[in-house]
Amino acid sequence: MTVNCAWEHNNNDTMLYSIDCVGAYARGENLEIAKSKMSDEILSYMSWSGREFSSELDFKITEEKSSNLNIKDADSDIIFKKEKQILTIEEYIILKMLALKSANDFEDLYNSVPDKDKILKNSRKTFYGRLPITANEMYLHTKNVNEYYFSEIEVAADNSGSIYECRNRGFEELESNPKFLSNAVFEGSYGEEWSLRKVLRRFIWHDRIHAKAMYRSAVKVFGAQNVKNPFYF
Repeated sequence: MTVNCAWEHNNNDTMLYSIDCVGAYARGENLEIAKSKMSDEILSYMSWSGREFSSELDFKITEEKSSNLNIKDADSDIIFKKEKQILTIEEYIILKMLALKSANDFEDLYNSVPDKDKILKNSRKTFYGRLPITANEMYLHTKNVNEYYFSEIEVAADNSGSIYECRNRGFEELESNPKFLSNAVFEGSYGEEWSLRKVLRRFIWHDRIHAKAMYRSAVKVFGAQNVKNPFYF
């Protein structure tokens, strides 16, 4: 199985994205380290999404972007060539359901953490502020990109309620525009390009980043038997 990838990097710091497994990624201090993590990420993603797969994986870089952003903190502004293409309704339904499944699974993971205010990891500063260090902080941070992501494609949204509820409302508002499948490309904040395809990927990608952090740090504190693993990490 060939996995087509986009490579975003700042000097040696690397984020590798799967183009076809929307939201799957690996980060590393250099490309080889990121590649070495990608097999486990794709196998995890395939199990999570219910897709059939081969354990024999070959990675092919088809897109590359040199960046001045803090890649190590998951600061990203890449848009894939595919993310500028028109969406079919069939594609949209699949990607939307994955984005909602991701939100629901993130909620399940969060709810399983025994003490949501216990410090799970060391704090440090990132481009968006202090790194979330409790399950509650990780949940709120992940949920609260909802308004931001939708606003970048000119869809009115909010962050009220659960991560699933506010995301689902955003999709309902999006679908009230009869031309939403045209996948228009917008110039958003800081000159970054956004499209509906990109928003769908960013939701899943961002969920996976913070779900991994929450799951792995919670397991260290509470034990694997006490924390759900809906993402198959």
